Amino acid sequence: MTNASGKMSNRIDQLEQAMDQYLATLQAPSKLKEAMRYSLDAGGKRIRPLLTLAFKEYFTGEVVTTDIDVAACIEMIHTYSLIHDDLPEMDNDDLRRGKPTNHKVFGQAMAVLAGDGLLTTAFERLTTISLAPAVIVELTHKLALAAGAQGMVGGQVGDILGEQKQLTLAELQMVHEGKTGALLQYACEAGAILAAQPPTVKEIVAHFGLNFGLAFQIYDDIQDVVSTTAKMGKKVHKDQAHNKNTYPGLLGLAGAQEHLTKMVAICRSDLLQLEQIMGQEPSTLNEFLEYFKR
Repeated sequence: MTNASGKMSNRIDQLEQAMDQYLATLQAPSKLKEAMRYSLDAGGKRIRPLLTLAFKEYFTGEVVTTDIDVAACIEMIHTYSLIHDDLPEMDNDDLRRGKPTNHKVFGQAMAVLAGDGLLTTAFERLTTISLAPAVIVELTHKLALAAGAQGMVGGQVGDILGEQKQLTLAELQMVHEGKTGALLQYACEAGAILAAQPPTVKEIVAHFGLNFGLAFQIYDDIQDVVSTTAKMGKKVHKDQAHNKNTYPGLLGLAGAQEHLTKMVAICRSDLLQLEQIMGQEPSTLNEFLEYFKR
């Protein structure tokens, strides 16, 4: 995303400021707030909230404070999921974003509660943003679906159960549509909702988001094979050790890279449809697809 790096950096600063400011207002134990802030402030790509803001700006030409606040809620949900993913009962990781994982710093019980706090605080915050009630209801409902048993959590369950057997490509994709795709799909949809787009446009945006999520997971699986801990900020070569179903494991490295190319092409096709409808090139949105060339 080099062409938009300055704008993206500014957006990240705004997101982090919004999250820190809201956490500071919470009437909660200081240790809990410290643990929540530790993982929120650990860095990361912030791709999910940045997608929300990019779609909102594409449709309306601007990003306002309420958009930042909505996007921040998505990052809180994502961060909660990472805290819980890293726990010994899940992936048992001790490194995240180049830093010790939450439970390594604050203990397992506090890490669970920090994740719980971020999850519930995200919904609390979403319902207090100064938006039309109908917009808040739509955003809240869709976020609950994306983050819950029918989305991310359900996908994570499928990932765990899949360790006991070899999944087919269709089964693996279904797992990742929930585990990774659901929240990324919501992130894109949220931008269209904030921009009051019609159902036909929201459908294209949702399709892009889901396929972007699948591309994101394929890319992550590939990087676990070919990258380094220093570059990724987390342990690599662990999927095979944990008997995880992955795209390289199922298709081979070359096959996984070919499948990634296919998913990215579908995303580009979705953006072309938007360009034809809106009459303007989605240049910033195309920048997100450059992520998969790194």
